[in-house]
Amino acid sequence: MITIAFWILAFVVAITIHEAAHAFVADRLGDPTPRLEGRLSLNPIVHYDPIGTTLLFILVLLRALGFPVIPFGWAKPVRFDPYNLANPRRDSALISLAGPSSNLILAVLISLIFRLTYSPFSPASFFYGLALPFIVINVALAIFNLIPIHPLDGGKILVGLLPPKEARETDLFLSRYGMIILFFIIFPTFGGASLVSIVISPIINFLLNLLTPASSII
Repeated sequence: MITIAFWILAFVVAITIHEAAHAFVADRLGDPTPRLEGRLSLNPIVHYDPIGTTLLFILVLLRALGFPVIPFGWAKPVRFDPYNLANPRRDSALISLAGPSSNLILAVLISLIFRLTYSPFSPASFFYGLALPFIVINVALAIFNLIPIHPLDGGKILVGLLPPKEARETDLFLSRYGMIILFFIIFPTFGGASLVSIVISPIINFLLNLLTPASSII
């Protein structure tokens, strides 16, 4: 029960940091919309999405119970007005990048704290093992959101990196078909595994092996 509680806490922290980072960068780039809507907050309740967050919660719980699933989902999207941004396409990409970046930074910080303070003879050594959910959830959430498909953060990042003409065409295509593509790649079709799992699991495992030695998590 303690382990499951830590997986749930890790999930709450990860999505809160993710969305608060979106809001913070949007505010710093000149758009007050997230601040006016109360999204510049580390209160997880303001970032809760009835569908996406509940889905992520269920997958995190299954992961904690030992099922080989990749936790994914979404929180309530942080809205911003591109007309308030100096360079809408570039700044939108930066706002989107802020979420996954914050999760990876948090995972690295937790790993560093673990490496610098861990001792098998410490009375708190049991709790060091419970830091693992925080690293796993933050890494998995970050990598999944970097997939270059709308409505994931990676879609806006891709659009921000492309030349103007290609960016408009890609944005239009992903706005129309992104959800369909996303559903297809997360649906188990290849021997019981999803396409997204086949593609991003090696990346997630590579990062987890760097941050948590000798761990084969996903």
